Amino acid sequence: MVLSDRDIKEYIKKKKIVVTPLPDFTTQLGSCSLDLRLGDKFRVFDHSKNPYLDPTKKDYTNEITSEIIVKKGDPFIMQPGDFVLAVTMETVKIPDDLLGRLEGRSSLGRLGIVVHSTASIFDPGWDGECVLELGNLGRMPVALYPGMRICAMTFEQLSSPAQVPYVKKTHAKYRFQKGPQESKYNLDK
Repeated sequence: MVLSDRDIKEYIKKKKIVVTPLPDFTTQLGSCSLDLRLGDKFRVFDHSKNPYLDPTKKDYTNEITSEIIVKKGDPFIMQPGDFVLAVTMETVKIPDDLLGRLEGRSSLGRLGIVVHSTASIFDPGWDGECVLELGNLGRMPVALYPGMRICAMTFEQLSSPAQVPYVKKTHAKYRFQKGPQESKYNLDK
C-alpha cells in the first residue's frame, strides 16, 4: 500500500517519517509523494585521469572522484552523457515498517535528466541524505540548481516491520549518510 498525501502529512506530523528540514507541503506534497530538493554537493568522476573503474579496489572510487560544492544561486551544469552523484537537501528517516521509493520528476525527465540508475529503494530504517545518481540522457546541457525540486519519494507500507532495519545492519555501508559518498562496493561480503 502506497501512502496518500494525507497519510504522508500525518506521518511527518507524528514524526513517524522524519524529514529535515520540514517540507513545505504547499509545494512539495503530491497526491502520493513528497518532492525532495537538490542539495549543493556533487561527486564527479575524474574520467580523463583513469583508464577504467575497478569497484573491488579499496578506496579506489574515492581516488577518482571529487566533491564539488555549488554556491547558492549558481547552477551545476549536467553535460550530455554526464553521470554524477548528488544528494537531497533533506535528510529522511524512514520507520521500520515503511520503505521509501525515489523517482524522478517528469518535468526534468522531459529534459533528459534521470535521478537514479538503480538505487530507487530506501530500506526500512533508512536515516540519511538521499543519494541521487544523476544522468543527462539528452543532447543538450541542463542547468540544475541547489534547492530545486529534483525527485519525488513515495512511501510503501510493509506487511510487518522489518526484522533488521537498515540502520541496525552491521554491514550497512551508507548509514547516516551525509554528502554524495562514493561507491563502497569493495566492502560487500
